[in-house]
Parts: sequence; C-alpha cells; structure tokens
Amino acid sequence: MPLRILFVDMNAYFASVEQQDHPELRGKPVGIVPMMVRSTSCLAASYEAKAYGIKTGTPVWEALRLCPSLQLVVARHNRYVEVHNQIVRVVNRCLPIHRVMSIDEMACRLIGEERNSATVRRISTKIKMEICAEVGEWIRCSIGVAPNGILAKVASDMQKPNGLTIIESEELPDRLHSLPITDFPGIGPRMGKRFHKHGVFTTQQLCELSVKAQTLIWGSRIHGERWYYILRGEEVHEKATHRKTVGHSHVLPPVLRNDAGARGIMVKLIHKAAARLRGIGYWCGRMTVSVRYDTGERWEAGSSIPRCQDTLTLLIAFGEWWGKRPSVGGRPLKVSMVLFDLTPAASTTPSLFESDRQLTTISHVMDNVNRTFGKNAIHFGTMCDSESAVPSRIAFSNIPAFDPAYE
Repeated sequence: MPLRILFVDMNAYFASVEQQDHPELRGKPVGIVPMMVRSTSCLAASYEAKAYGIKTGTPVWEALRLCPSLQLVVARHNRYVEVHNQIVRVVNRCLPIHRVMSIDEMACRLIGEERNSATVRRISTKIKMEICAEVGEWIRCSIGVAPNGILAKVASDMQKPNGLTIIESEELPDRLHSLPITDFPGIGPRMGKRFHKHGVFTTQQLCELSVKAQTLIWGSRIHGERWYYILRGEEVHEKATHRKTVGHSHVLPPVLRNDAGARGIMVKLIHKAAARLRGIGYWCGRMTVSVRYDTGERWEAGSSIPRCQDTLTLLIAFGEWWGKRPSVGGRPLKVSMVLFDLTPAASTTPSLFESDRQLTTISHVMDNVNRTFGKNAIHFGTMCDSESAVPSRIAFSNIPAFDPAYE
C-alpha cells in the first residue's frame, strides 16, 4: 500500500499566533481564554504552559495555581482565521489540500512520485520552511504521512512540536504497538474503557483482534471491519453524514446576569443559529432553548415548529415560551439553544403560504446585508448588540466560513 495522505497539524496554534504577534509572550507560558475571568476555562495553552499540566479545558483558577506566571490572553477569533487562511495558501502552493479538517489541521492527498518517501519528506520540509518564512517563525507544525488519513493524523501526533513522521505500509501494524489505544481518533476514554472490559489494554492487543472480535467490542460489524483494515493501512471511505443539529450557548457576563440580559443574548444566539442554518443549506423542524441559573435550577422549553429557516419564525416561538416560563429565584448564568430535525434544502418543500416564503426571503436579504456591511448591521429588535456581550468564538471545525453572517 502506498503513502496516500500527508496530514498537517499546527502546534499549539492559538497560543502560537499570540506569541508570533506579541514577541513579549515568546518562551512564556500562555493560556488562551474566552474572557478575562477566573471562572472560565482555557481554550488552549502554549507548550510552555503545557509543561505545567495546563491544557484545553483547564479552569483558569486551576491553571494559575499550577503556573502563577501564566500569561492569560483573550482569544481573537478573527485573527486565528486570518492566519489560518495564510497557512492554507502556503500549504496549497506546496501540495494541493484535499480537505481542511479544522482551524489547525488539514490533509493533502499524495499522487504519483509524491508517494515516494524521499519526495514526501522534501515536500514536508518545504511546507514547514514556507510557513515559517511567510506566516511567522513562531508558527510551527507537525506533519504525519501514512497510507490512510487516520494513521496520518496519528503520525502527526507522534513527534511534537515541529515533527515529521512517516509510517510506511510495511511497518504496519507493528509501528503502532507502542501507542496508547486512545491516541487513535475515534477511540476516546469511554471507548477505551470498553476495550478494557474485553481485556484489550494495548494497541498491540488491539491490532491482534480479528474482525469478529473488533465487531463484538465496537457493537457494529461496520466499525469492526473499518478499524481492522485502518490499522493495516487500508483506506476505508465513510459515507457522507447528515447534519443533525445547529446550536449555540453562552455563559453570561456578570452585567447581563438578569432576565433582560438573558433574553437579549438568547435572541442574538437565535439570529446566529438561523444564519448558520441558511448558510449550510438546511431547514429545521424543532427548537429547544434553556437557561441555567446560579441556584442550580434550569428552565428549558421547546417543541416542533413549522419547518423553516427564517429568523422571525424562531424568534416568535422563543417569545411565546419565554412569556410562559415560571418564576425562578436565582440569576441566569448560561443560555443555550439548539435547532433539531434538520433537512437539506434540496429535500425540503417550502411552505405554500406566500407570507412564509417572504420571511425566508427577508432572512436571506439580512444575511447579504450583514455580509456586505458587517455582522449585526441589520437584525430584529430586542437583541443585545454588544460585541463584548457575545464575543466571537473560535471556529474549530467550520473554517473559514464558520458563520455566513454572524461570527
């Protein structure tokens, strides 16, 4: 089996961008946070911070305990997307990108002479050098090359930072034996426990399993066969998946921890979700909303709604639920909303009523205006319109078009 995939994984991407832009942060432990409060968690950490045990999801108060000298930096979504696009252009010039996996990961398909080990090593070195020269010396990546995408991603994690690992087909599956089972994408802690229950504790044991044994553990012959062949370097194609939900949530800043603030932020989240829904070409048939309070109580409402993709229909449904909510003694801390029962636009029959079709048209016009003149240039009323109230979020996997009209 030939080498088929080259996988580029940017190292400590968010923190590296900040260290590139701010030389005073270089060589220091850096934590990227959504807002400058101790109650939030780190979105990312530099390698200097990781040395103290700080990682994505570490509470800020705990991170500061582990490393009192930690430099906290508020995330800059737009800047990370801008640098991402620069990196994409550089990599694409060296080797055509097959798929952008996330804001800091991308995969390239190898063909012809590119599958030669010496050639792909030269290409990988060129990618690293050009990123350094054109994007910044502090922006580094690890590259993995293997016969399939899963193993190429695994290879990219084997030498960090700034590594290059090539896994040849003749090395499989032995080359994988020293890795923890949970190093493989798709095998998380919960799946790892399932393997442990079946007496599988090492990757060597995993590789020695038959298709039948894999099927028993995974609970699916499709998954069992898929993993059996992946570990041996085969390229296994997955069927296209159907989008199931679109949603947003937001922890309220102290100044908005009241009914009016919670309502205003919820309205903004509905605007964002509706714009995303239209941007990806889907309609929804159900919505839920919820508010979590500092007392531990939670209010939740939702139901089926007329199949739609316009903003106003969703806002009207929310308004009806909000007006009927029971009295809660505490202060609202977090608001969330999710759109369910999604169907592609091509498979959805629009309403027969002209008024409903007009609402959809109006929403698309709003999207066009906001794309041209900036987010929130036009929106329905009663929405908290402060950038600091709902700051831009890092678009981990939907890059570069995270939200068509709202970031």
